[in-house]
Amino acid sequence: MPVVSFDRVKSLPRVKMAASVATAAARLRRAIRRSSPWRGPSCQPLSSVPPSAQAAAVRDAFLSFFRDRHGHRLVPSASVRPRGDPSLLFVNAGMNQFKPIFLGTVDPRSEMAGFRRVANSQKCVRAGGRHSDLGDVGRDLSHHTFFEMLGNWAFGGEYFKEEACSMAWELLTQVYGIPKDRLWISYFGGDPKVGLDPDLESRDIWLSLGVPASRMLSFGPQENFWEMGDTGPCGPCTEIHYDLAGGVGAPQLVELWNLVFMQHNREADGSLQPLPQQHVDTGMGLERLVAVLQGRRSTYDTDLFSPLLNAIQQGCGAPPYLGRVGAADEGRTDMAYRVVADHIRTLSVCIADGVSLGMSGAPLVLRRILRRALRFSTEVLRAPPGFLGSLVPIVVETLGHTYPELQKNSAQISNLVSEDEVAFLASLQRGRRIIDRTLRRLGPSDVFPAQVAWSLSMSGDLGLPLDLVELMLEEKGVQLDSAGLARLAQEEAQHRARQAEPVQEQGLRLDVHALGELQRRGVPTTDDSPKYSYCLLPSGGYEFSACEAQVLQLYTEDGTAVASVGEGRRCGLILDKTNFYAEQGGQASDRGYLVRVGQQDVLFPVARAQVCGGFILHEVVAPECLKVGDQVQLHVDKAPLTPEQLRAVEGIVQEAVGQDEAVYMEEVALAHAAHVPGLRSLDEVYPDPVRVVSVGVPVAHALDPASQAALHTSVELCCGTHLLRTGAVGDLVIIGERQLAKGITRLLAVTGEQAQQAREVGQSLAQEVEAAAERLSRGSRDVVEARRLSKDMGRLTDAVDTAVMPQWQRRELQATLKVLQRRANTAIRKLEMGQAAQKTQELLQRHSEEPLIVDTVSTESLSVLVKVVRQLCEQAPSTSVLLLSPQPMGHVLCACQVAQSATPTLTAEAWALAVCSHMGGKAWGSQVVAQGTGSTADLEAALRTARAYALNQL
Repeated sequence: MPVVSFDRVKSLPRVKMAASVATAAARLRRAIRRSSPWRGPSCQPLSSVPPSAQAAAVRDAFLSFFRDRHGHRLVPSASVRPRGDPSLLFVNAGMNQFKPIFLGTVDPRSEMAGFRRVANSQKCVRAGGRHSDLGDVGRDLSHHTFFEMLGNWAFGGEYFKEEACSMAWELLTQVYGIPKDRLWISYFGGDPKVGLDPDLESRDIWLSLGVPASRMLSFGPQENFWEMGDTGPCGPCTEIHYDLAGGVGAPQLVELWNLVFMQHNREADGSLQPLPQQHVDTGMGLERLVAVLQGRRSTYDTDLFSPLLNAIQQGCGAPPYLGRVGAADEGRTDMAYRVVADHIRTLSVCIADGVSLGMSGAPLVLRRILRRALRFSTEVLRAPPGFLGSLVPIVVETLGHTYPELQKNSAQISNLVSEDEVAFLASLQRGRRIIDRTLRRLGPSDVFPAQVAWSLSMSGDLGLPLDLVELMLEEKGVQLDSAGLARLAQEEAQHRARQAEPVQEQGLRLDVHALGELQRRGVPTTDDSPKYSYCLLPSGGYEFSACEAQVLQLYTEDGTAVASVGEGRRCGLILDKTNFYAEQGGQASDRGYLVRVGQQDVLFPVARAQVCGGFILHEVVAPECLKVGDQVQLHVDKAPLTPEQLRAVEGIVQEAVGQDEAVYMEEVALAHAAHVPGLRSLDEVYPDPVRVVSVGVPVAHALDPASQAALHTSVELCCGTHLLRTGAVGDLVIIGERQLAKGITRLLAVTGEQAQQAREVGQSLAQEVEAAAERLSRGSRDVVEARRLSKDMGRLTDAVDTAVMPQWQRRELQATLKVLQRRANTAIRKLEMGQAAQKTQELLQRHSEEPLIVDTVSTESLSVLVKVVRQLCEQAPSTSVLLLSPQPMGHVLCACQVAQSATPTLTAEAWALAVCSHMGGKAWGSQVVAQGTGSTADLEAALRTARAYALNQL
């Protein structure tokens, strides 16, 4: 075996649809023929980089290949700001948006639940958190904080290893034309410590595709076993690598494509269990692929970056980019080129997706990226003021066609970058002076004081990121007191922990096995439509109707399914229906209580409700025994603030802002301050004397017991800093609220320009909702149009739930959309019932009053098919019915119902399972009704199987 060198850097991508595979492949090959062959380590001039159409051709060819040749559905890239995933700062892989499918928690009513084979190009950011490349960007020729990940997925066993490998090999060698002898394969070599065998199946598939054994490598779990996290779906992966050496000397391999086969689940105890369903998850970095196809040793030498690098040289007047690294890169000029080019792409994409610049979490990371880019552009490249913002249009030009949100938000991105640049440059100049002054006082062997570095950092006074401070010291050959810095960071973390609110517990969860068991048993998903059953009283309060339900399943705190729980136990319940809003879409779950029917005096507090794969899991503390089968009544606690109240609060603040009143501050004896009329409770610990802040009224006047001034303005005890006049707020919009305790609500607001933007967003969404209502009022001609309308309502609901907009307006639009969604769904049901009635009559005419009906029917959804079966059985009660409905790409829908006289000899669930298994699919249901899916090119054979099975049982 020859010596092999690896570049293990991961880089993975989103996409725009192409005209066809043939067209995209032809464009791609023409572009590749124009590109230069492999050269030395990234030292060719930028003028040799091929035209910018090449990267677009590569992206289009990938999408067209999977859509047109292999029937994949193209889905858009998710935002780089994760939704509902607190474990991530940014979306860092193409699979992030599909986590609910892998975890088994996808709502079966959602669009995603219907995904079977999917492809896309995903925007990814790896900066901060567990997977961060921020510190490496610029130092080498391949790392990026933003990249695009090309991926294809197969869910629920739609296809697995053989098809995934064959498709990848076909694309790389036939569409992209990569020579087969330049490709190497690695596969999972097993892990004896945990009892995992080598993935010989993948090895044999590659051998059958013509990959010689001499170009196949096996590795252990660190390289070729992929895991989503410490727990969850995982499995062996096989990787396709490209040999940069091309047969000259030892192979130099870079990873191109990672194919992950999810077939296990990592349990909390570290053990591995088989997944109920298998999935394929692949990822290939567009930047890496383009470099290979354009014959470049660096991703920075491709047309994805050349427009930016050219613009940087022109804007700064710096020497041309030569692709040097390390000691060869004198003055770190080329490193600065790479940092600025990479970071402006990341900044543009993140800001376009709604990530702001801030002081914690992802906004803090983004702020660090911006300031790192500013430091390199100004200090190394000698860029003029405002330069970084001028690069945003270049990013929009290269990526905006694929990601239109960049075009939409171009001006806002440039403004935010330029505003922060002004603030940071002043801090950088002061910070540099402090560093130089400190260095003059140090001896030759002294380390740089941790306290000074800390005072320069984000947590200190000037806002210079610590890694930037370290880099500035590294350039001067000075070592930082790392131990002292770590101690200060720990003290700061402890201080923040003491100040922070109690972290909400993760709560009970249903894992993939629990959900699989519920589905196997045919337990129906929770009907949560009663959550919309409420009304507004004349007093302005809301009245929520009670809801009666049955306990279908109980879980202990560790997720074990049980038939009953004892008193004092915390448990999870699944009910057949609920009126509790479950936590989703940016809205917190309802709280309240439930009682057993007939025993109204024992309250079971409900702390939380959450969605798990279409089931609503209620977290309950049981004061008495509770068991499966119990009938219960649910009661929702009312929220304290109505939209009208929110609007009134906002109006009061805006009035104060408009009056531009002075803000007075004065230290006062605590005992004296306690007598301020109308002052809030003094339960908190305050210093003595305490600082009193009064708006529009001098503190002395507010403290006068004879004066009622304090009752008509804001007078607070606060040691913080404040505006000197209310007019400085500019504008204020309440954008969120959170109930901390009964009767206490925390309001979240934005001010100034952000408030204006929130109003504009609210107005825009209000117009969209109004337009949707008008479309709905015109009615739908068919089921397809009605479903499209319903999906539009769902999209608008998601947008309203998550947008930064006035909270009162959000509440009003949410209420409107609930009504519209209900009307849209009613329209769908009516159209489906009409369509089903027509199909039913056609079938009855064909089959008269036969005891068994097995036939095909043309329908657009499983919902309609089930309705046809139900209506047939209602009109012919002694008939057992199984219907198949052919769909595109060879898919088949199945629904059946068994006559009461035929059970239990013949059961619907077993009947559907026999037919769907014959078609390579799955089925679910009960003894009386069942449904399923499969795929077959021979529908008649499936019908024969259905008839034969039923006749044999009867």
